[in-house]
Parts: sequence; structure tokens; C-alpha cells
Amino acid sequence: MLIKVAAGIILRDDKVFISLRKSNQHQGGLWEFPGGKCEPSESASSALLRELKEECDIFVTDYVLFKKISHDYGDKQVELSFYKVTEFQGDPIGKEGQEVRWVTISDLLSYEFPEANKMIVTELMNTQ
Repeated sequence: MLIKVAAGIILRDDKVFISLRKSNQHQGGLWEFPGGKCEPSESASSALLRELKEECDIFVTDYVLFKKISHDYGDKQVELSFYKVTEFQGDPIGKEGQEVRWVTISDLLSYEFPEANKMIVTELMNTQ
């Protein structure tokens, strides 16, 4: 079964907002770009807006699709739509109790991400 996910690359100045997946989640203990699963018949962009409000308590006002990738983890197949989020209202927090950080794009290599996110980290580094 394919799981569709929307994730936000939330940018402010020269930093990006990342969150730590809880240990009881799939790929737990790894850092990620916040977001979540698309509901049935929900577009990825709608899921992005909803998930970032639920997870990070921000209202996104400007975003653009950065990259769409598919990845097979063996136990799960995911289709991830990554969006660059450049304008939003509010200050992102870990609304669900998750650890969060603002880090420079060059520091992303210091954090362990799920396999499907590694290509995004590399591409962000190359666009600086």
C-alpha cells in the first residue's frame, strides 16, 4: 500500500526547521521535515497546510513544490511531496511534544534523516 505524505521545508533566513520523530513512530529517532500523511482524496498541498498547523502551529501563506519522490522502505512504500515553505504566520513549535530545531542548511548533514529524506538534504545543500 502506497502512503502519500506532504512535508514542509520551513525556511527562515538561512535556517530550516526540523523535528525529531518519536521513537514509537516508523523511522523513529530520526530527524525529518515536518508534515504527515495525506487523507484519502486530500491533495498533498492541502495536507501540507493542515499538517503544519496541527504539528507546528503555523499558518502557511507561501509555499512551492520542491521535489516529489517515492521510496520503498521494505515494510512501507511512500510518496513524499516536499514543499519549500517561505512565508508563514506564527512561530513553529513542536505542538505534539516532538523535539524541534532551527538549523542552518549546511548543518543538516550533522543530523540523521530517514533514507527518503537524504536526497532532499543533498539537494538543499546544492541550492545554497
